[in-house]
Amino acid sequence: MVTILYFASLRESLGNSREQLALPMGNATVSSVVEALRARGTQWTEAFAPGRTWRVAVNQQMAGLATPVSPGDEIAFFPPVTGG
Repeated sequence: MVTILYFASLRESLGNSREQLALPMGNATVSSVVEALRARGTQWTEAFAPGRTWRVAVNQQMAGLATPVSPGDEIAFFPPVTGG
């Protein structure tokens, strides 16, 4: 299991700020977690659609789609921050 955190507009569109998720079988990466989330249905597919801009951190370190994830990790998804 990993802990998934959603921030800002992702939290609002998904209606959830935190959850536990069983890791996909095999060598899990951020990409495989995103694919598992997309498989949940329309709302998830739209939130994590290719071309949508969001960032991810694993254990509070910026990460990419190829970053490995392990049981007990914390994965946070959030929109990019803009300045003004």
